[in-house]
Amino acid sequence: MPDLLSSGEIERSLAELTGWMVEGKAIVREFEFETFLAGIAFVVAVATAAEELNHHPDIDIRYRRVRVLVSTHSAGGVTELDISLAGSCNELAQAS
Repeated sequence: MPDLLSSGEIERSLAELTGWMVEGKAIVREFEFETFLAGIAFVVAVATAAEELNHHPDIDIRYRRVRVLVSTHSAGGVTELDISLAGSCNELAQAS
């Protein structure tokens, strides 16, 4: 099981991840796309990246807005795995 990050480690990591914030024992970001289909394409790309990591976020789709919440449930909070997936989400959003 991955190790939990301290609040300081999380804050330092989020300083390098545009748009992400702490929400409870998770990190979260809302992405907005030009069209509904662009948002869906992003979700498919995130799902593919999540499968590769074997780490699955909570995803909420609201028309052109996609909210991604990441936490390592087995560890009870945020780990490096979450930071890695958040970085992948940012890269995928920029590529959209």
